[in-house]
Amino acid sequence: MKIQYLGQNCFLFNYKEKNILTDPFYNFGKAESGFDISAQKIDYVLITHAHGDHTADVKEVLHYHPEAAVIGQPEICGYFGHANSIDLNFGGSAKIDDLKISMVPASHTSSFPDGTYGGQPCGYIFRLPGKNIYFAGDTGVMADMGLFPQLFGNIDLAVLPIGSHYTMCARKASFAASELLKTKKVIGCHFDTFEPIKINHEEALKHFEEKGVELVLPKFGEKFDV
Repeated sequence: MKIQYLGQNCFLFNYKEKNILTDPFYNFGKAESGFDISAQKIDYVLITHAHGDHTADVKEVLHYHPEAAVIGQPEICGYFGHANSIDLNFGGSAKIDDLKISMVPASHTSSFPDGTYGGQPCGYIFRLPGKNIYFAGDTGVMADMGLFPQLFGNIDLAVLPIGSHYTMCARKASFAASELLKTKKVIGCHFDTFEPIKINHEEALKHFEEKGVELVLPKFGEKFDV
């Protein structure tokens, strides 16, 4: 699997020639990432919750890629009214070839910028043959995280918010990674985008180092292999 960071909680996951775009908010960092939605092949749009910094570019994605399937809560799928939708709820999963994406809880809120209720926020576990990736969405630390390794197996990589104010800070995220998720590698997200979530990079890295967890602070457009 290949992963590209596009800003905030927006990532492009590529697996077996299928592209999964998460929480579309790529235009904010477009000048740095060079990401052009019209030049992409998008097969799925995966949404964790309804806040504007996670859904701002959904309509543009569907304009250029009307065949793409939207995966999210029934409330979110209903809001966009897209003909090709996979509405999930907690405990449910979407299957893409041999990749299973399971919806799990998140501790956050969820409403669209116009005030429409967006259902309960979520995260997802990407279950590949021999690997598990936890894509947390926006969340604080929660006890449920301790169940994920028991339910799904070893968490090889976690994508965690670390910007504080609206989500976990780096210190809390490092605790969640080491003590609950039992993972050894984290890609940080939801940081530096706006003033309230700007972080001290050195301090963030130190918190994770003290817990024996590798933290990656991605740059716009940066790509990773899992």
